[in-house]
This record gives sequence, structure tokens and C-alpha cells, in this order.
Amino acid sequence: MSKICEICGRGPHSGHKVSHSGKRAGRWWYPNIQRVRVKLPNGQVKRMKVCTRCLKAGKVQKAVR
Repeated sequence: MSKICEICGRGPHSGHKVSHSGKRAGRWWYPNIQRVRVKLPNGQVKRMKVCTRCLKAGKVQKAVR
């Protein structure tokens, strides 16, 4: 399953988990992707993968059944 937002393009980022002693281990940060029904500007309803940042910011309008 794709882990990329279809609106803003946010995807996974890699980095290091740093313990208290300073040891480094690789890890990933994933955006919170939700599958939502979105109402497009032309009135059409489409299912999209959208991050919660875009939902909160109002970049997309959820379709109500």
C-alpha cells in the first residue's frame, strides 16, 4: 500500500533513533495516511489517500454519504 499523500506528496522519512547513551539506530517516520472519500471541485466523489495534516488544514473536503 502506498504511504504517500495524494494531495501534498508527503511520504516516509528516514533518520536515526538516538538513545540516552547516544547509540544510533535507523528508523522511519511515516505520515498518518487515511483513505477518505473526497468531494472534488467538479462535484465528483473519489476515494483518495490523504494525510491527516491535509484533512486538518482543510485542503480537501470529505464527502458525506
